[in-house]
Amino acid sequence: MERTPHIAIVPSPGMGHLIPLVEFAKRLMNNHNISATFIIPNDGPLSKSQTAFLDSLPNGLNYLLLPPVNFDDLPQDTQMETRISLMVTRSLPSLRQVFKSLVAEKHMVALFIDLFGTDAFDVAIEFGVSPYVFFPSTAMALSLFLHLPKLDQEVSCEYRDLPEPVQIPGCIPVRGQDLLDPVQDRKNDAYKWVLHNAKRYMMAEGIAVNSFKELEGGALKVLLQEEPGKPKVYPVGPLIQQTGSSSDLDGSECLRWLDGQPCGSVLYISFGSGGTLSSSQLNELAMGLELSEQRFLWVVRSPNDQPNATYFNSYGHNDPLGFLPQGFLERTKNIGFVVPSWAPQAQILSHSSTGGFLTHCGWNSILETVVHGVPVIAWPLYAEQKMNAVSLNEDMKVALRPKVGENGIVGRVEIARVVKGLLEGEEGKGIRSRIRDLKDAATNVLSKDGCSTKTLAQLASKLKNKS
Repeated sequence: MERTPHIAIVPSPGMGHLIPLVEFAKRLMNNHNISATFIIPNDGPLSKSQTAFLDSLPNGLNYLLLPPVNFDDLPQDTQMETRISLMVTRSLPSLRQVFKSLVAEKHMVALFIDLFGTDAFDVAIEFGVSPYVFFPSTAMALSLFLHLPKLDQEVSCEYRDLPEPVQIPGCIPVRGQDLLDPVQDRKNDAYKWVLHNAKRYMMAEGIAVNSFKELEGGALKVLLQEEPGKPKVYPVGPLIQQTGSSSDLDGSECLRWLDGQPCGSVLYISFGSGGTLSSSQLNELAMGLELSEQRFLWVVRSPNDQPNATYFNSYGHNDPLGFLPQGFLERTKNIGFVVPSWAPQAQILSHSSTGGFLTHCGWNSILETVVHGVPVIAWPLYAEQKMNAVSLNEDMKVALRPKVGENGIVGRVEIARVVKGLLEGEEGKGIRSRIRDLKDAATNVLSKDGCSTKTLAQLASKLKNKS
């Protein structure tokens, strides 16, 4: 009897990486009968939300935790990209053992890594298994990754000091200071790791990217051109978490509140699973929302003066609501609803009362807002989010972007201006119309004969043809 083709997936830490990879694996399994094992490098126990998410994987998808790696030798301020890359590199001996037994037990056809896991390719190649990348971010970021080795050779200064914007193949020009965080300091380890991984992408047999043509036509046109030595690119997006997560019950109160609001009147505000603001910025945001006099549903996290410090440790111990300006909750109780730490985002974005989304521009959140057709206020914090904000605002034209003051803070008057502009102003009308078109396109590409469905079928067929 023919054995089921099986793939191994090595994800980076963080729910933002796990969610699209699991959706990708589910599609391969449900539509093409390809099963998968997630092999998870880590530096200690996973968060409750990650464990609950992995424990709820459907039949045919399994996960294994590798022994935790030790980071005691790393300085406290080591950047995320260095940690993620080292987590994979230091896990190679245990990955090799796990891989050996998987190859013995299963019909192994491919290893998929995400973003910074290319050192795991060596293990796949050693066992004669095809190496692939699953790129959970934008086609624009992928185009930058593939172009980075050349850019690194051509440019001698810091990218942020370039007088002209950087021309990423197929994309609108991006100012150096808006490129992803880890390339902002070329002497830093994080940059060296990004460059190391970017060079090794060329070893992949293919790269699946979580995007689609109507969303990022320019970048994908260039990425899909075949060139010698360049891996084939498969746009399979938008892959987003389907509604109905295990924490639904926790969110029922805010959904009931939304039920009572007029259609398209509420601004939803959330900075993702790892985003935090400084205390002074949190204060300005609260005052700006109050000043705008618009309805809002806000997921509030405790402030932190390092923007991505909560990436590995998502929840602070203090009550986030205690950091809001005095009297704010009382004064806004008729127009606002504030939720500490977490809310059921997919249900909120799909709710008819939601009329806008103030987001940190994480790619999962952007894909969710596109799928549900909700216009955006772009408020990037870290990683590649500034590039995403440029795309949303200048290329797709589905977002307003508040101007940052000289003190590095977005002031309350500016916040009130963009909130009113999105929900009530003329600018908001054009944005709503364009995001509706993208929503229709997203539905089409995932339909039975849609582009992304067919592209995934091509990839599946290539995987199944492995002897």
